[in-house]
Amino acid sequence: MISEVAVIICYVYIVRCADGTFYTGWTTDLKRRLRAHNDGTGARYTRPRRPVSLIYHETFTDKIEAQKREWAIKHMTRKEKEELVRQSSDAGAPGS
Repeated sequence: MISEVAVIICYVYIVRCADGTFYTGWTTDLKRRLRAHNDGTGARYTRPRRPVSLIYHETFTDKIEAQKREWAIKHMTRKEKEELVRQSSDAGAPGS
């Protein structure tokens, strides 16, 4: 008997808040998470800074790797995050 293994896609993302600040997070459902941020039921940080807009995302098939990447991005300077977003925009789409 062959068992099927479900692959869970995880996303690391950066949103730009209405006040111009960035918020980085991870999720398994990017559309749902963005809706939660904009509905005021997302992260405490984004609640008073709505609306937010997606400016970057990366895709992972491993939760731990996504969380490691989130941590790394959260520890980048603002300038480094802007460069990450710029490089992905130059490639033609947000994120990779």
